[in-house]
Amino acid sequence: MAKLLHMPEVSANATHAAIQNWAIKEGETIAVGDCIAEIETEKALVELAAEEEGVLGKILVAAGREVEVGSPIGVLFAKGESNVDIAALLAKAVAQQAAPAPVADEAPVVPVPVAAQPAQTGRVFASPLARRLAAAKGLDLASLKGSGPNGRIVKRDVEAASAAPVAPAPVVAAAISGPAFDEIPHSGMRKTIARRLVESKATVPHFYLDVEIRMERLLALREQINQNAPRKISINDFIVKAVAVALRQVPAMNVTWTDTALRQYHEADVCVAVSTDTGLITPVVRNAGGKALSQISADVAELAGRARDGRLRPEEYQGGSFTISNLGMFGVEQFSAIINPPHAAILAVGATQQKPVVEDGELKAGAVMRCTLSVDHRAVDGALAAQWLAVFKGLMENPLGMLI
Repeated sequence: MAKLLHMPEVSANATHAAIQNWAIKEGETIAVGDCIAEIETEKALVELAAEEEGVLGKILVAAGREVEVGSPIGVLFAKGESNVDIAALLAKAVAQQAAPAPVADEAPVVPVPVAAQPAQTGRVFASPLARRLAAAKGLDLASLKGSGPNGRIVKRDVEAASAAPVAPAPVVAAAISGPAFDEIPHSGMRKTIARRLVESKATVPHFYLDVEIRMERLLALREQINQNAPRKISINDFIVKAVAVALRQVPAMNVTWTDTALRQYHEADVCVAVSTDTGLITPVVRNAGGKALSQISADVAELAGRARDGRLRPEEYQGGSFTISNLGMFGVEQFSAIINPPHAAILAVGATQQKPVVEDGELKAGAVMRCTLSVDHRAVDGALAAQWLAVFKGLMENPLGMLI
């Protein structure tokens, strides 16, 4: 028996989703577990797997269209089934979803009295001389106001009208062409990013702390590790590790804000901002404090690759308690990031640069990295955030401490 396929709720609280593409064509057989279509959620692509076998009899929603969750998107025929009344299936589904609204009794129509309008006779009261003058000058007597007895148009009215300057015809300005542009429809991810960032800036009381970190020891340790390591360790891998260890040492910072309570986590699940063609997404490195640098490096590379391909699973980008946004690879020296709700903080990481520093009373060149911590003041006070930032700075400047 034919059944409707509905748009699934592939992520929590999603109200809409879009068909990215159909993996099965109309008339093709479907087995249980086959990918029927790819669904674009707010943050990733999710495969829609078949729960029953059959034949894809009809596609109701074309690729690229966004519809509400629960809306019919296709019709699954039983094997050998044909001549299905699809309209009846849809009508039945609509009838089941919505009960008919009660119809109010029609009120009797009361005729509204209309005020009588004065009759328009079309007669113009004017003297014979005024009529001759108006005809000679091409004036319409009906447009003139008479100054004679009872409003009669007389000679002086026609002469006054003919002496009045004629208003010039309006000049239509030449159309000025605006700048050329293309309109790019918002993707589901772009809409989500916009909504969440506006919500964050409007409802989360941000405060910011800056710190400069000396990077010579970390760079030397990284070079030493990478000489023999099968996978090259990046500065960002050290940052993820240091953030997680600092959260472990200052557990009051490892929190998220809710309307009813402050939620403190036992493990440091660190989100790393990844830029993709469709927008920014923050996959989660689970239990980063308990992982070796090599494992963190592998996890970040795997998650970033899946994010750019749009293949992240919901559990790979949902959750976490702290976010890192690193723009140092673009040469950005310093910036402030917007908190990723419900996280209590986000660390904005700038580039490592050679700068003059004072060491033992002497001026010398040093490798310096600037970081800015954005903090939700509802969940974390300034002193606590400063304590955490000092621990993070210490781990980065003495990196062996995070590896023990």
